[in-house]
Amino acid sequence: MRQKPTPLSTETVFTYDNFVASDSTLHCNYSGGGYNFVERFEIDGSWDTERMQEIARLIFLLAGISYYKAFASETIDLGQTPVRDGEKDFLAFYYVGGLGEYSYKNNISFDKLEIVGGVDAAPVPAAQTTEAVPLVPFGGGIDSIVTIELVKKTFSNPRLFVMSPEDTTFAPLEDAAKVTGCEVLRAKRFLDPQIKASKDNGFLNGHVPVTAIVSALALAVAEANGATAVLMSNEASASEPNLTFNGNDVNHQFSKSLGYENAFRKVLANSLGATPDWFSYLRHRNELWIGNEFAQLTDYHPVFRSCNRAFHIDPDARATKWCGECDKCAFIDLILSPHMSAEALDSVFSGNEPLNNEKLKPVFESLVSTAPGFTKPFECVGDISECRQAIRLASERSDRDGNMLLKALMAELGPVPSANPAQLPHNISEPYATSHIVG
Repeated sequence: MRQKPTPLSTETVFTYDNFVASDSTLHCNYSGGGYNFVERFEIDGSWDTERMQEIARLIFLLAGISYYKAFASETIDLGQTPVRDGEKDFLAFYYVGGLGEYSYKNNISFDKLEIVGGVDAAPVPAAQTTEAVPLVPFGGGIDSIVTIELVKKTFSNPRLFVMSPEDTTFAPLEDAAKVTGCEVLRAKRFLDPQIKASKDNGFLNGHVPVTAIVSALALAVAEANGATAVLMSNEASASEPNLTFNGNDVNHQFSKSLGYENAFRKVLANSLGATPDWFSYLRHRNELWIGNEFAQLTDYHPVFRSCNRAFHIDPDARATKWCGECDKCAFIDLILSPHMSAEALDSVFSGNEPLNNEKLKPVFESLVSTAPGFTKPFECVGDISECRQAIRLASERSDRDGNMLLKALMAELGPVPSANPAQLPHNISEPYATSHIVG
């Protein structure tokens, strides 16, 4: 039986010290437990306007979570950080939700989290209205590939945004970006070495909502380069939690969820106004729909990669092809299997397709089961219902007749009814709500 969650630490206070943004570099300074931390960001563009300083402030607020997690302090002190109405409540929501997986794995309760300090933020100049220019954060996976290809049908000038850890680039991402034919704008993130050595320093560790930080950096690059909207690629299933812990939903994809999107949009409206806009272009779609769209984009099939082992920071540990056995490989194979032939997917996975590996049955079961003992993987995967749909649809394909893994999974699931398409909520604004994506 799981022990009662441990309260937050009262022995240290986590403090937001200050941020300094000039030229192309932003420094964010935090402290706690006798440690001083500095995180650095470098962008394509300059921070030297009032509106860019405002976005730097937002990044500073969001990026602190990577250092707070070292101590899990009861008190977060914003010090002299400028804050606006509602932002402390937003930060509490962000910390509790964004560290849900961390709290579960470390058995910590956020019930008594307190955010103090801060000073009133000054007004920000209004944005200049210009022609719509979209910027698409790009990770080289099926979601962002589908987004950019749909956007290209309407806009002649879309650009990609890529955030890299330090000076690292990843071949699958870069290869997929080349296929788009779009200009790439970039940002680099340099974590403090002390937090990278968390284990050696005795820090607590765990998952943080990095997509929130990527989103804010994309807004900075958009503002600095004349883009008027940041189009994320977070789909409907990102809102489904993995489990409930201590009365709170735990969602590995918290910062990709509709709940986070709605909350951050309110912050942006109060901070920057309507420009740059920020929303998910795929929010009202599920992964099965996205998989069908991607199946038609054959130029990407030889180069795309979603296996996390291909994005390892250590080049020596970086996989040069799909591993074919992790949760992400299994999910991508499953969600594409109704739309792509067994032969084509065998080629994608270099002869190591997960659906051909009966030893991976527990991995696939974790994607579709609600039985005790199974937890949806802490990974960016689709929701349980659409994974069940994918198994049914794949098993009905003639080229999957002899697939024993699909037969075994179908036997466990029993009848899987067809899903009824529903109109799902989204924040797609004009002029981006075209017939290509809405309708």
